[in-house]
Amino acid sequence: MSYPDRNNPYSFNEFLQWRERVDYYADDPFAQKVVRTFCGDMAPEVDAAAREVSRKASSKWRKLAEAIAWPEKRPYMMHYDGHNNRIDRIVRPMETEIMEREVFGEALFSQKTHPWVRLIKMFLIYQNGEACVACPLTCTEGMVTVMEPYADTPEVRAVLEHCKEGIDGEYAIGAQYLSEIQGGSDVPANLLEAVQEDGVWRLYGTKFFCSATHADYAMVTAKPKGSEKVGLFVMPSWLPGDKERERRNGYTIDRIKWKMGTSELTTAELTLNGAVAYQVGPLERGLANMVGVVLTYSRLTVGLSGAASMVRAWREAAQYCRFREAFGAPLDKFPMVAGQLQAIERSAKRTLAGAFRLYKEVLDLPGGFLGVSGVKEEPAMQRKRYLVRELVMLQKIAASWDCPEVLRSAMSLFGGHGVMEDFSSLPRLYRDAAVNELWEGPRNVLLTQIHRDLHKAAPWYPPQEFVAELLAGADEGLVKEFQDESGRIFEHPNLLEMSPATVEVCRQWDDFCHRLFHAYQDVALEMVESQA
Repeated sequence: MSYPDRNNPYSFNEFLQWRERVDYYADDPFAQKVVRTFCGDMAPEVDAAAREVSRKASSKWRKLAEAIAWPEKRPYMMHYDGHNNRIDRIVRPMETEIMEREVFGEALFSQKTHPWVRLIKMFLIYQNGEACVACPLTCTEGMVTVMEPYADTPEVRAVLEHCKEGIDGEYAIGAQYLSEIQGGSDVPANLLEAVQEDGVWRLYGTKFFCSATHADYAMVTAKPKGSEKVGLFVMPSWLPGDKERERRNGYTIDRIKWKMGTSELTTAELTLNGAVAYQVGPLERGLANMVGVVLTYSRLTVGLSGAASMVRAWREAAQYCRFREAFGAPLDKFPMVAGQLQAIERSAKRTLAGAFRLYKEVLDLPGGFLGVSGVKEEPAMQRKRYLVRELVMLQKIAASWDCPEVLRSAMSLFGGHGVMEDFSSLPRLYRDAAVNELWEGPRNVLLTQIHRDLHKAAPWYPPQEFVAELLAGADEGLVKEFQDESGRIFEHPNLLEMSPATVEVCRQWDDFCHRLFHAYQDVALEMVESQA
């Protein structure tokens, strides 16, 4: 019986105490099994690194991420100083700068940091959402990877060293500026101009979506004057000695955009008026290197960050449902709730397992995404490289779509508290996830690209063989079903001819790709669950 009591004694303290004490990695036996399954001989070192960084991610960095998310702490622009000098200072809260310095201080891109160690640390860091570190981390990773084979000038070598090993303990932060006002995905339509003046490349024009605008360096796509080729350049935000004077390198930050998510991270519009930049790789390879390396790493990160958000949502929703009672019983004892929790758990686990399985396949590629210069690969390796590239896009499509669904379901288990931003981190993670679905190619663009890729490769890599190798380890009957379905879909010549038939094939292709990657993730999940 419940009698009136004007001094209602109810408290959330038990749940809050659990949340304060929980350790993202030490209290996650599934994540530990993922490490043992995919990291091979590196597993003990990866496990030790995860335990060390998790203590920070689960406590201090979690609290900092929550503090900087409040609307009153959103970054803002100070275009001029008190003496009318144009400075374009991005004003950010102290908590952001503390966490950024500590996270980048992990030296994630150093020659001394193994890729598996970097991955597990990034996964744990991403459980705190964007927090003005997630995007800069992956941008820096892509920047380092694409610069390494092309560090053939003192300027590029200096940038690379600053990003990888730091200078006096300070590690550089990278960004990538591709999108222009006419469209983000259509990079060949870029109009930003690169001009050689006195032996130095200078950039002229505008960029419309520039995230991590506070970064030290940015990878920028631009067309050399009089050319239709898209070149790739690294642009310092400040030339030597100018950062302290707040004098930008020949560009202005015109406006910070107002986003629904990742709001701790500035995304801005820029005008470049002679910004000094350094060429990265052959000009004719600029677009290929930007899309094939820099964007590919960003897409990998979307999958990993989706897994991180889902794992946190599953953990916190499950604990809340054990704590919270209604009608005399804990919420997790209601069948409807139990079913929702099981669905959240399965999505979180298979996304995490799939992300690590895919990363292992990336590490197994000789020379990574760039390949080994001057080496002609065997047909089997060519197919493998092609398969991995398509898998990265498929993961981006599936994980970025699944993540908001899982977060919304988890929020619903909190009832009205689920949308209260001072009660839980889930609303913030949900908004971040919605933004991540659009970054680095929205769903429709990537679906069209994959379809085009498979059509083009069909003479040497038929879609049915692609499906079979993608689903290696899956039930043979399931593989045959996907093969038959792909055959029917590819009877349609392309996805660009406007007709009712094409619209229907597009719908089928969308559904097919999502289920196909889920099947890949399910194989990865079985690999983990079969571990002792």
